[in-house]
Amino acid sequence: MEKQTSNKAGKILMLLASAILLIGIASALSINVDQGELYPGQSSDVDVNIKNILSDDITDVSFNLIFSNTQFISVGGSEESIDEIKDGDTESVTFKLKASQDAKPGDYTIPYTLVYTIDDGNDTIIKEQGTIGVTIGAKTELDYSVESNNPVVGNKGKITVKVINRGFGDIKFATIKIAPQGLEVLGNDRTYIGTISSDDFESTNFDVIFKDTNSNVMVTLYYKDFDNNEQTETVTLPVKVYSKEEALELGIIQKNNTALYVGIVVLVIVAWFVYRAIRKRKKKKEA
Repeated sequence: MEKQTSNKAGKILMLLASAILLIGIASALSINVDQGELYPGQSSDVDVNIKNILSDDITDVSFNLIFSNTQFISVGGSEESIDEIKDGDTESVTFKLKASQDAKPGDYTIPYTLVYTIDDGNDTIIKEQGTIGVTIGAKTELDYSVESNNPVVGNKGKITVKVINRGFGDIKFATIKIAPQGLEVLGNDRTYIGTISSDDFESTNFDVIFKDTNSNVMVTLYYKDFDNNEQTETVTLPVKVYSKEEALELGIIQKNNTALYVGIVVLVIVAWFVYRAIRKRKKKKEA
């Protein structure tokens, strides 16, 4: 009976010792990641740095990324190996990852398994599991256009500035400022337009007076990109403005016939008075 109790106690002590060993080993390797710029549908290198903070060297190191149920595939192998990492040293393995075409920008995790042997005289084999973090970025791709209303020299009208976001990520806190040439801005030359979502656009209007057929507007956009960095873009856009003669020929404006109508009325009135005068004379002669 005492012998059985002693065996049980020994097994418990062994299990505790193993648990303590595993707890110590679990924090014995430090994993961190360096990656290049990675965008949806594109590929980039990811370096996994493995630091040995054990008091022993480790050998036969195998690092395997698990891509199932992720937004990534490996361009090449998903497993890399290192012969040896000495105590206190860091070694790296490199994977080329490709992000899915429809992956949204953001932070992702990829599971891994890490297997190695501790060179402690017992050749203890350890298998660890964990995840690495990978970020899919968003290229900012913006298009600009300007449209005008009543664009005739001397006329008051509007210009509409449109910003189209063709990138994969939203831009935020966007403000448009204009500096026109050949136009006079009536009111504020700066407008806050807020967030422009991916595959969407925002536009804003400015009241102007068109002064010259050779006109353009310099548009400056201030915004924060997907990574929350302040950005500024400036483009110059031509504005088509017509002379009054061109506008009349093209039917953009109608000729003002007021003077003609007034002249016709005056002629009719004069003709009526002349007619009355002639009629009176005729009557007098007859009398």
